[in-house]
Amino acid sequence: MCPSDILWSRNRVVGAGQTFAPAGSLSVVVGNFFACASSDDAFTWGKRSSEEHIRISKEFHRVTSKDLLGTFNAFLDKFGPGLLKIYRSKKGAFGQEMEDLLDQLDDQTSDIVSHRKTAALRGLPIYLREDATTFFLKCLDTDILAPVVQGASVAILSVLHDEADNTVRDQAVVLEGDIVLHNIPNLSTAMAYLFGLLYALNIDYPKQMRYSFEAIQTIFFSLGGSRCSQRTRSLKAKLVL
Repeated sequence: MCPSDILWSRNRVVGAGQTFAPAGSLSVVVGNFFACASSDDAFTWGKRSSEEHIRISKEFHRVTSKDLLGTFNAFLDKFGPGLLKIYRSKKGAFGQEMEDLLDQLDDQTSDIVSHRKTAALRGLPIYLREDATTFFLKCLDTDILAPVVQGASVAILSVLHDEADNTVRDQAVVLEGDIVLHNIPNLSTAMAYLFGLLYALNIDYPKQMRYSFEAIQTIFFSLGGSRCSQRTRSLKAKLVL
């Protein structure tokens, strides 16, 4: 039996912690999903972050028969350079945001592979003409968390140790203004876990990122491709899959 009292904790990411019960229906669905896998009488977010990650991967595999992280990273390894090439070929058509993203990538001198994956993912909503300003969030590890995530329905939060050089301490998944996953090493892994969670639990993609998640579903994972939008089909054709 799943515990009825699901506890949430913010103290594992930044600032002083609070424990409280979620009110939103999406939070309840996800909370119950993790609570059913917990042996505790009450489930606390972040107490076993590694178990939460494993639970998502297992459920995604049960639903799709696909390896969540393996498939996601294999696609980025193979087609990430192609995505960046597409972005560069028309970067002037996508405004300053795309130019800044690619210029920042060009300035990197270490861990280039990881930075390329990050740029490929951050560039996806720009290329698909979506507004990701409320999806890709960031804060310093000394910031108070609540104002940063307040009102965020679905988001990825990058917790920075130093804003000057964008050193990332942690990546976290946010649902309905609450941290549901953290201790994630990089943006690509955070995106994979978020997609796996939404897909496995049949949760609607965030409206502002609909096409980006559709592309991940149909292009990265080859799931339900016959029903994808023209934007996604066009991108898929350019990647020559």
